[in-house]
Amino acid sequence: MAAYWLQSLTPAAACQLFYVVASLFVLGITIMPDSAKGLLLSYGPRSQQKQRQRQTDQKPIAEQSQNANGDAWFIQLLDWITSIGKVPHSWFAHFYIISVVCSAFWATQFFTNGRILRSAVSQGSFAMTASERGMTMDQVVLTWILMSLQGGRRLYESLFVMRSSSSRMWFVHWALGLAFYFSTSIAVWAEGSRAILHSRHQIADLEMPTFKTVLGTLAFFVAWLSQNRCHVYLSTLKKYSLPDRGLFRFIVSPHYTCECCLYLALAIVAAPAGKPINRTLLCAAMFVAINLGATAAGTKQWYEEKFGADKVRGKWRMIPLVY
Repeated sequence: MAAYWLQSLTPAAACQLFYVVASLFVLGITIMPDSAKGLLLSYGPRSQQKQRQRQTDQKPIAEQSQNANGDAWFIQLLDWITSIGKVPHSWFAHFYIISVVCSAFWATQFFTNGRILRSAVSQGSFAMTASERGMTMDQVVLTWILMSLQGGRRLYESLFVMRSSSSRMWFVHWALGLAFYFSTSIAVWAEGSRAILHSRHQIADLEMPTFKTVLGTLAFFVAWLSQNRCHVYLSTLKKYSLPDRGLFRFIVSPHYTCECCLYLALAIVAAPAGKPINRTLLCAAMFVAINLGATAAGTKQWYEEKFGADKVRGKWRMIPLVY
């Protein structure tokens, strides 16, 4: 029964399921005790291992004894688990490699009438009711182009802008990132299955863009350029120093803010006719916000411990006026 249900999932439903499950996984980690959360979420300069050891050494003997009888075994287990399968932090570049490769793959599938794409869109189109219009071919092409630009720019930044790091991360972070970019390469066209199926390889319909399309595209490029400026600025800083210029004057992790805005803009650009937003890409934006929000919280805490609370007081973690 479960195997049949999985096989019957449309591309849009499969992507939405992944984003929701991945979001719940990250949310589950964020409600854990700080010591456990630090082991599971932190990497690189935010790693909690040395901080946790230092804090343990400074605790009163009575408190250490109490922890030994409490959750110490759980923390030790997590410490062992997260020590397995450490990969270089530089492997973040793999995220953008797979994003670019997948974008090129689906484009090739479309222009060559590839069997994989035709099978996927046939299943997605079959699941749509007669009243559901889905994305137009214009929206499919535009959203694909915008996602390709994002993946291409981030790959360029990873290889030629951002400084190399010797830090390491748990392989689960790496695997989750790969799964996200693979899913998102599908999500950008998943709700346009009917348009792709009946496109006859026409690149676009060349219809007048809607207000939502124009608004979403403008918002995308504002966030796209702003994120690039953040990354270029970060690359000029001395290692593990406090960024305090541009958007960093007001937000601890404005490059994460831009990332959230990028995917929200894509969800607006890809909104099917009669709908305010694309549900599949909205789920992607939700996962991005939850995942990066957890990292932004750890970043602010690390800044407070390293540079003092006064240095980041009044700054939002990621979303102005909200978080």
